[in-house]
Amino acid sequence: MKKSLLVLTFFIAIHSHSQTVFGYWYGTANVKTNSSANNYLVEMILQPEAGYVKGILNYFFKNTYRSLQVKGNYNKDTRELSLYNIPVTYHGSMVNMEVDCMMNLRGVLKVARAGSTISGQFNALPEQRYMCPDINFDLNLSADISKKDSVIRAIREFKEAYQVWKPSVGDTLVAATIIQRKVVNYVVEKEYTERQNTIDDELEVQSDSLRVDFYDNGEIDGDSISVFFNNQLLTSSQILSQKSIHFNLTLDPTRPINEISMFADNLGSIPPNTALMVVDDGKKKYEVRLTSSFQTNGTVRIRRKK
Repeated sequence: MKKSLLVLTFFIAIHSHSQTVFGYWYGTANVKTNSSANNYLVEMILQPEAGYVKGILNYFFKNTYRSLQVKGNYNKDTRELSLYNIPVTYHGSMVNMEVDCMMNLRGVLKVARAGSTISGQFNALPEQRYMCPDINFDLNLSADISKKDSVIRAIREFKEAYQVWKPSVGDTLVAATIIQRKVVNYVVEKEYTERQNTIDDELEVQSDSLRVDFYDNGEIDGDSISVFFNNQLLTSSQILSQKSIHFNLTLDPTRPINEISMFADNLGSIPPNTALMVVDDGKKKYEVRLTSSFQTNGTVRIRRKK
């Protein structure tokens, strides 16, 4: 009888622990509109208290890292988690001008042998619901990091400058660095000339030396591009993702206008082929959203400011 009671107590303890949101959670969040989708990297450290839940929520979006204290409720019967008044960078913010959406987080804990997850949405407060779309998220529990002492210490020592996690350059920033030189691909070059260059934007920059980065502008769906500079092929068959395809470009001073064109190798699973191009002239950053298809090449015209 005593042995059976011990076994039952043991399984009850395991079951009750499996229902908790205590610990370290990590994953991605995604906002979708009619024309684009944008990804956030998210981690969350939670400590349930009597009657409420507190913790730290960190997220990385484009060039922005945020580390925030959060507070809310957890219903162990329904496994529903609610966190309130979280400032989330608006998905359409420019690099040099960011806007916050005040949002609530609502998620549901799911427990399985393969691991625990929290899935749900960030929802804008009523006064911002028309500007800020819902952000869907899926977070996984890291059993290795979810040690009680580590979690309590992370929350106790939190301050705005303290960062529990920060992605490295290799994690998010650069997938490939392209050297400025002409390459040869007769098939791509021929198809490029058969498509029409459409001007998506015109930039006036202060330097003839530019840093140029291409990212996927939507949901990562397998978009592949080739890049032309003044009608010369610089690289082909590069997959767009949250990591950049990076160029250091020098403008041709003999030309009044230099052009960067994006050739669509494919359309991914969500046509057309779209990319976010970030141009940095050392003084200012410019964001341009390029669209290419099997008929057109998205193009940016660049001139040096006199």
